Order: sequence, then structure tokens, then C-alpha cells
Amino acid sequence: MGGFSGSVRPRTQALREEKAPEGSEQWLRPWVQLKYFTYNPAVFPRMLGASSPDAVRGGLIHVYDKNGELFGGGFWNPQSRTPLRMLRHGSTPIDEASLEEALRRAVAWRREDCGLDASTTAYRVIHGDSDGLGGLIVDRYADVLSLEVSTLGVWLRLAQWLPLLHELCGTSRHVITVDPAIARMEGIDPAQAPESAPVHRVRVVENEVNFEVDFAQGHKTGFFCDQRDNRRKLASLVRGKSLLDLCCYSGGFSIYAKLHGGARAVTAVDLDEKAIAMAKRNANINASSGPLRIDFVHADAFVYARQMVRNGKLFDVVLLDPPKFVLGRDEEKEEGLKKYNDLNMLGLQCVRQGGLFVTCSCSGLVSPSEFEKVVIKAAQRLGRRLQILDMTGPGWDHPFLSTYPEGRYLKVLWAHVLV
Repeated sequence: MGGFSGSVRPRTQALREEKAPEGSEQWLRPWVQLKYFTYNPAVFPRMLGASSPDAVRGGLIHVYDKNGELFGGGFWNPQSRTPLRMLRHGSTPIDEASLEEALRRAVAWRREDCGLDASTTAYRVIHGDSDGLGGLIVDRYADVLSLEVSTLGVWLRLAQWLPLLHELCGTSRHVITVDPAIARMEGIDPAQAPESAPVHRVRVVENEVNFEVDFAQGHKTGFFCDQRDNRRKLASLVRGKSLLDLCCYSGGFSIYAKLHGGARAVTAVDLDEKAIAMAKRNANINASSGPLRIDFVHADAFVYARQMVRNGKLFDVVLLDPPKFVLGRDEEKEEGLKKYNDLNMLGLQCVRQGGLFVTCSCSGLVSPSEFEKVVIKAAQRLGRRLQILDMTGPGWDHPFLSTYPEGRYLKVLWAHVLV
């Protein structure tokens, strides 16, 4: 298993001890057997059978199907809600070298094949399961790598992988974040993160637009580079028009619309006071030939839109880019879908007839067809008819697996409001 070593720790009670199947003495060790066939990278306890006693928390493990055939390999952590995180499928044994090859392949796709360095200094380098590296999200911002870690297997390899990642990306500093709840579940100690030179803010360029990424105040890995292509698309559609940008975060769409799109008037709204402060800073650093006249409003998007409806205020273009509303399944999903419905109903009432309506969802548990259905129903309840133009997603640096539809998290629906 190459350059990684770990220590065996007690099993969690989430997994029941099961008898090793006949013939398993010939299997590659350590091993675990699946009870049920699945290609989903996240494997829950109920889907797992016996495992060999030498399986190490955070270590690699060989995965066998219920017929005793080698099915693939992944990270093992019986303490986790998902004890097995599949990293590859097939009959080729997994090892540490194959993980480093996955790192190299992921970076090469962005830098060599997609050629992202030519247009931006901010892009996703590694996109978790989609790159065969479950539990690792890496964004590059100029000379900084921003990492979001959610599996113990990744955490234990960071000290080994970071020098390689910096070499491949031409970066020198890093910021590492771990959600506290995930850290507890996975058994990660954030205090043991590999050290870096201090990082607070860094300036990036995206399609000739400047942004300041604030790692102390920003969400997730610091900046939403997944909307890069959609920001440019919106800018091409707003010349001479008025734009209402609800949930504007750090001002990306609004600044593109004013700087590159020539929008006549832009109103950008967000409930997060720190986000509005970042948006204002971003507008200022792009004001080399004069101030960007954007009306930044610190307000709840729902409350502000209701006020616009009461006032009869209409816009040529309305953009909705809210945070993730659907955080879980069943009741949580129903509650989140209701929020999407309510916000879209409000947003649609702010678009003048013939105007452009752009609405986003970043909830992985909501499929494109479900999101489209929510938007269409909202329009029908209002007696409005939409001419749907497109549904886009993130750029090619954010791929998703055919076996993991939840990875298709970002949906952006574009429509003319005909009535």
C-alpha cells in the first residue's frame, strides 16, 4: 500500500460482525464484501457484509461482490455513516500509486485538456468522487489551493499529497476546511492539518473580471467558480436592461452584468452582511475606469422580492441563485422544494413580460427534472407561461459520475417569461 501507514482501531457498533465467507482466505487483504450490488461511491452499513480483521480505519480496502469476485477498492472507515467510499471499480487492485495517478489525471484535465489557465486563475482542480477521490474537493485560487475534506482516508494522506498537488498546480499555499460534524463522524482532528504559509485573502481573475476570495468569511472553498460559464452567459444577455440578482453572494453575476454586459441598472440582494461587504469590494476592484453602479442591498431575498411585488416593481432580468435548500431526504426534501417554489413564485412576479428569468439550484438531491417541474408549476400558479431556453450546469472542471446522479448538483434554468 505504498507510502501510507495507519493503526488498527476498534470497530464501530454501526457494523455487525459477520462470519468470513468460504474462500475469502484467497482474497486480497484487507477486504470487505458487499451484500448488494451498487456502483454508488457511498456505501452504507446495511449494504456491507464481512470484512477482514486487518482492515484499517482510513486505509485502502479491496471490495468483493456477493459472488466473491473482486469488484473494486476504496477507503475504509467503519466509524463513518458510510463505512466504504468506493474509489474505483473493476478487477484491478487498488493501491496508493493509483490514487496519486488519479490526482495527476484530475489536474491534467483542467490545465491541459480544458486549458483553464488561459481564462481564469480560479477553477476546481479535484471534484471528489467524480475524479475517483471521494472526500476531496480542491479549488485553485491563484497561488492558493483551497481544500475541503470529508473522509478520513483523504485526511490521512494530505501531508503526502499536498506537495504533489502544489507541484502540479504551480501553487505554494493552502487552506484546509473540514465540516465539524463530518470531522466528528469520520474521526478527523482538524488541529493536525498540514501547515501552510498564512492565507487570508487572495485576488483572482476570471474572464478579465477581478474577484477577491476571502477564506475567513467565504462559503465552502471560498468562491463559487462553478458558475463561471453561467456568469459569462448572463453578461451576454443583459445589455441595456435592468437586473435583479437575488442571493448575490460576493457579486459575481452582478459585476459581470455591469462590467462586461452593459446592464443599465443592477440590484444585488443578499441576507449575509459579510457577503454584501465582499461584493462591494469586488465591485470596487473592477472600477478602474469609473465606479460600477450596482445597488447592493442587505436584505432577505424573500422579503425583498415580496416588497418589489407589492410596489409593482418589474425588472428586465431576474436571477435567483439561492443557497442549498434541500439538505436531506423525505421531510427535509419536501421543505426545501417548498422554499424553491416560494422563491421562484416571488422571482417570477418581478419579471416584466418578455423578460429573462434565470433560476438556480445547487441541491444535489434535486434532479434537473424535479427542479424544472418546480419552476414550471410556480409559473402556472401565477398564470405565467415560460419559453424555456436552456438548462445549464457548472463548467467542465465540475464533472459528475453517471453512477452518482446526486453529483449533478448545479442546475441553471434559463427562460423567457412570455405572459
